[in-house]
Amino acid sequence: MGRKRADWDTYFMSIAREVATRSTCDRKWVGAVIVRDKTILSTGYNGSIRGLAHCDDDGHMMENGHCIATVHAEANAVVQAARNGVRIEGAEIYVTASPCWNCFKLLANGGIRKVYFGEFYRDERVLEIARQARIELIDLSAGENP
Repeated sequence: MGRKRADWDTYFMSIAREVATRSTCDRKWVGAVIVRDKTILSTGYNGSIRGLAHCDDDGHMMENGHCIATVHAEANAVVQAARNGVRIEGAEIYVTASPCWNCFKLLANGGIRKVYFGEFYRDERVLEIARQARIELIDLSAGENP
């Protein structure tokens, strides 16, 4: 018998983890993959503003215990899609950590309908607002919806 073929969720989350290896802020490596109809539309990782020094090289810009120099992975995936003229409405996103409040709002207004995440990251507001906005949150670390 051959190897077991990865299911779609495992496949796309594995790609998100690989995308995270490009992160330029060593405080947290996060990767995101936007998908529609089992096709990758865009990817993003947390990193500095395009053309500026990386946190890992130049130091962190800290505020309230967080590095604020980076653009988050989800935002970078949305921006990459926009720069390339790729429509994301009705798509899904796989992200290695659940979106922060600002990224969640960006995804919601971009038309993302499902958010798959590998670990829950800090912001409980997302849970209730996702329910109200009919955006499905799927916790792949536990294999169930929060």
